[in-house]
Amino acid sequence: MKLNPATFLCVAVALMVATLSVQATVVNLSTSFEQPVATEGGGRTLLVEEITATWCPTCAEIDPELLQVADGHGSRIALVALHPSDGEDAFQPAASQHRIDRLSLSNPSVAESTPTFVVEAGEPRRGYDAWTDVQRDILNAELERQDVSELDVEVVKTDNGYRASVSQTNLVSTNATQLTIMVVEHGKSMPENAVNPGGDHRDRVVVGLAECSLENHSITTSVGLLSATVESTCETSFSIQFEDLKTWSVLLIHEPTAAALASGEDPSSHGAVELAFRDRATVDEAGGNVGFLLLVTCGVLALASIVRKK
Repeated sequence: MKLNPATFLCVAVALMVATLSVQATVVNLSTSFEQPVATEGGGRTLLVEEITATWCPTCAEIDPELLQVADGHGSRIALVALHPSDGEDAFQPAASQHRIDRLSLSNPSVAESTPTFVVEAGEPRRGYDAWTDVQRDILNAELERQDVSELDVEVVKTDNGYRASVSQTNLVSTNATQLTIMVVEHGKSMPENAVNPGGDHRDRVVVGLAECSLENHSITTSVGLLSATVESTCETSFSIQFEDLKTWSVLLIHEPTAAALASGEDPSSHGAVELAFRDRATVDEAGGNVGFLLLVTCGVLALASIVRKK
């Protein structure tokens, strides 16, 4: 179905206004996690992956801005940073390189430069000025997305760190797909001797992940974690344990397997949800007024479209 410009704008406005009041699940740093903390009604979040590096001046410049950008989009997106194992990056987590390799299955040129942003494993957007294209990709992905998997994740404190587990799922498909639990570290400290054109830390760094195949209900990948287990099925008993980070996010993603990507399947995820344990970035308090003005604009354009038809 082809939307006329007025209708397309109205749909876009509805999505933008909705996010002004819908925020990602961000848990205050005073939370103890002695009792499990879980997301509720997750699954519609889009995954945005940034290929970055600690030695990259442009990456260092924009890194402090991106957390506020992510909060400004509410639960629409989960924005994570992938640091390569290139011999120069100060972090080089194996989990980040695993995601870069996965993106390369669909787009071999994805890691040619930094920073590069990829929305739902789509077209790479490169450089400081790429965010306009990224926002367009986010909107297009939302408009094109039909059914999504319902996903929720819970996290509880353990003696050694934290345990993250699938708390509920309602999957649109299990064929050639997997559940992925990803651990993201916020405010990761830079080593003293590192080449560092920016501040003393970097944010949203993917430091651990595990993948559970929905075809045979087994752990196929576990990187940067204390453990990863599945007792019966991925949907009901998939869990990981990760170290006691000061501030972090956990993502649960339903996505195609690497084998499916290698055979040319659509690389987009079927859904994702994020539980963040960090301070929330400041979001523009004028959002409500902006939303009102956007709705008025939408109404005027829709009325004009009706008048023209008459």
